[in-house]
Amino acid sequence: MSVFLLTFLSLYGAIHAYAFNRLRIAFHPSRTAAIRLATVMVLTTTAPILIRFLEWSSFKRIATFLAWPAYIWMGALLLFCSALFLTDILRVLAWSVCRSTGARFPYFLNARLTCEVALILSLSATIYSYFEARNIKTEHLTVTTPKLTAGSGRIRIVQISDVHLGLLVREERLQRILTQVKAARPDILVSTGDLIDGRLNRQGALDIHGNMAGMLTEIKAPLGRFAVVGNHEYYAGINQALDFTGKAGFRILRNETTSVGTFLSITGVDDPARKRMGLESAGPLENVLLTTADQGRFKLLLKHRPIVAKSSDGLFDLQLSGHTHQGQIFPFNLLVLLEYQITGGTAKTAAGSLLHVSRGSGTWGPPLRFLAPPEVTIIDIMPENKPR
Repeated sequence: MSVFLLTFLSLYGAIHAYAFNRLRIAFHPSRTAAIRLATVMVLTTTAPILIRFLEWSSFKRIATFLAWPAYIWMGALLLFCSALFLTDILRVLAWSVCRSTGARFPYFLNARLTCEVALILSLSATIYSYFEARNIKTEHLTVTTPKLTAGSGRIRIVQISDVHLGLLVREERLQRILTQVKAARPDILVSTGDLIDGRLNRQGALDIHGNMAGMLTEIKAPLGRFAVVGNHEYYAGINQALDFTGKAGFRILRNETTSVGTFLSITGVDDPARKRMGLESAGPLENVLLTTADQGRFKLLLKHRPIVAKSSDGLFDLQLSGHTHQGQIFPFNLLVLLEYQITGGTAKTAAGSLLHVSRGSGTWGPPLRFLAPPEVTIIDIMPENKPR
């Protein structure tokens, strides 16, 4: 935890320092104004840690009151610094050209004007991002397989992922997600991790008003509801998170395989955060589970992170994952690409299996999404050569 706090404060503090320095150079504030701005930035740097402390200390109302401005500020600051960084690259390039050619530095690239443009762009993007985060998209994926007989018909699976129920993602946002889920009329509902992100009480209920577990139980899924553990289930407290997810009507697959009818097997594996928390494995290894599953069934693998293990590739038909949020706020999807080859959408693996990575149904941190809308995924498993 101390390493995490130090890393967070260093990175978030550096972003604030960059923004402060650019604003100071652009607008030349008075000493008093500069001190006031610096004070605000110090407070906003430490605000997420204070909010988490208040949440875990059961000061929910104060934490929620502070969370909205603090996390919107975080998203706006990231957008502002991204725009500034692009303008600074242009400024450096222009400076290099002017120095080598003797040309005059372009007026439109001066520090003040580029900072003003970055402010306008980031404010516009922040407003847009707030509404994009509330606009749940449905993504459709159709998979044909010889493992389903013509008489079995279509099997519809609906995936939610990275909902992050907590201080900011609450009943109203959950209802938007569930409206899309209900409209899809799933045979099977799956959650691929990070269903929760909030403080849980001793009874395993989210420490916020309302019955969000009850809202989830209202979803009809005749063939079952299945969930796997993401990293945030561990951060919230794994035992309480499991209790909440169970009360929400999900069967939690923790390194285990279950059969659905005569046509489908579902394997779910725990997130690697388990190891970092010093906890023992919940069951057999992923490739062992997939090898021992009935080879005649369509094999669905639920796994929070979009990592395809070499030892498992080709042993499953479809892997459903999340975790990446597709960066959530552009251009951070470019950073996510450094860690994961696929940050959203569907792709074939090296051995010919399918991997679908959800952009996530909720938000983490800033209640904003920029060029990465939230997603509810509808997957139709169809018998091969069946007319549509």
